[in-house]
Amino acid sequence: MISRVLLCLALTQVALAPRLASAASALPDTFEVATLKDRAETVTFFHHDPMSPLATILREDVPRSGWLTVGAAADNQVVLADSGIAAHHARVRIDGPGFRVESVDPGATFRVKGEAKSEANVPPSTIGIGRYNVRLSYQNAPAVIVFDPRIPRASEFAGPTYWPYDKKCRFVVPLALESKADTVLIESTGGQPRPALRVGRFAFKLGGKNVKLAAFRLLEPGVGNDDVSLFYMDATCGHGSYHGGRYVNVEKQADGRYLVDFNNGYNPSCSYSPHYNCPIPPLENLLTVKIPAGESWSEEGH
Repeated sequence: MISRVLLCLALTQVALAPRLASAASALPDTFEVATLKDRAETVTFFHHDPMSPLATILREDVPRSGWLTVGAAADNQVVLADSGIAAHHARVRIDGPGFRVESVDPGATFRVKGEAKSEANVPPSTIGIGRYNVRLSYQNAPAVIVFDPRIPRASEFAGPTYWPYDKKCRFVVPLALESKADTVLIESTGGQPRPALRVGRFAFKLGGKNVKLAAFRLLEPGVGNDDVSLFYMDATCGHGSYHGGRYVNVEKQADGRYLVDFNNGYNPSCSYSPHYNCPIPPLENLLTVKIPAGESWSEEGH
């Protein structure tokens, strides 16, 4: 009797095996689901968020010494027209790793996290002046970037666009640390090199080839010790992706390895607006293989 029962159980398991395997294969890929969700949110951000790259209207460098002035009068370095902006509304200067902002004309204020201020020490972040959002950007090239929340270009823009998700472009790999982490200068689109720490290298097999990419942590205010990025160019750059290169942020896993998902690769903000200062991928991260994954790009769509 026992042998018959065992035999029946064994046959049942054999019969169920294909169905169980099919059910397992039908489970959603959590990485893909997260990526597709992020893409939908990015498209919404580009078209509707007041801090969209499409909403930038100007950039002005903050002098290394002295003040940059903002107001409605023509003698300001940053001239903004709005009913709520005074002739000489505010001034900005570098203050250590952040900025000092002060009102100039009597009664003029600016917003820090929604609160009206007449003076404040502000880290790299965004303040409000009239209807405008003013980003205080550091990146070894301190500047103010002004965003107009009316987003004048949003209605003309069809993107961002993406390649279909491809699991073959996703890796969980160790980071081969540098024996001595090097501080390097990464060229930028704004002309001012940005200091970074080359923390190590990742190795992958892409397009049938073994490739390596150097990983960097930018040495700038606001960048965390665990923030690691890849700045790279591949054979799709200028042929389906942005000609100036792409970026992908990596995520450290519980076992110490890193998730490097090229499906999350994205174009630098300077591909959409001339008002950004973006890292240019170093020559060591110039790949000859194609990575048709992540955000795509075309001249016609921009």
